[in-house]
Amino acid sequence: MALTLRVVVPPHPLIAHWLTMARDARTPTPLFRTALQELGRWLGYEALRDWLPHQPLTVATPLGETTGHVVDQAVDLAVVPVLRAGLGLWDGARSVLPNARIWHVGLRRGQEAGTAQWYYNGLPDAIDQQTGVLVLDPILARGDTMTAVLERLQSMGVAGKRLRVITALCSAPGLQRIGAAFPDLVIYTACIDPELNPAGLVLPGLGDAGDRLFGTGG
Repeated sequence: MALTLRVVVPPHPLIAHWLTMARDARTPTPLFRTALQELGRWLGYEALRDWLPHQPLTVATPLGETTGHVVDQAVDLAVVPVLRAGLGLWDGARSVLPNARIWHVGLRRGQEAGTAQWYYNGLPDAIDQQTGVLVLDPILARGDTMTAVLERLQSMGVAGKRLRVITALCSAPGLQRIGAAFPDLVIYTACIDPELNPAGLVLPGLGDAGDRLFGTGG
């Protein structure tokens, strides 16, 4: 059976609420920052639902004994926030992944169409074969940045079930590109928008996430 990109859009009212707050051009920087945090929290929760390793544990309650489950701390998890806007999602996702390793990466759009240039690489020299990796980037537009990050991780042996992506907003063209290159990937997002404008921004989108998160860009 051929592999197909799996895109999950959780039907959660809080995810829809905070995406709407992020989209609204009238939303001030502090509230936009909160919106990204909450999207990181709730999308992170959904992404971990069937992915976070756990194990049974028998405990004594005040009245008896029972068996439950706890997160398996022996399994290594890492988060890759894509600078700079990925920090907004991580501020919320950290509440559901408090023990994860953090590996920041930074890329900017290349001079040639469809390319991205690295300006910061916080990935380690090697990644253990058992480490699960979660990539955070608020917007997947043309897919240049995400393709570059996923290619780098793939070259280090991280792919398939070990890898997931969280993004607040995707474009349909960007997902087509990512799906063609990484058909075994799972992406969690709040919404899929239909198109890109000539500048490569998602329509209707939410604008430049980095500028809105940090109050820059005029």
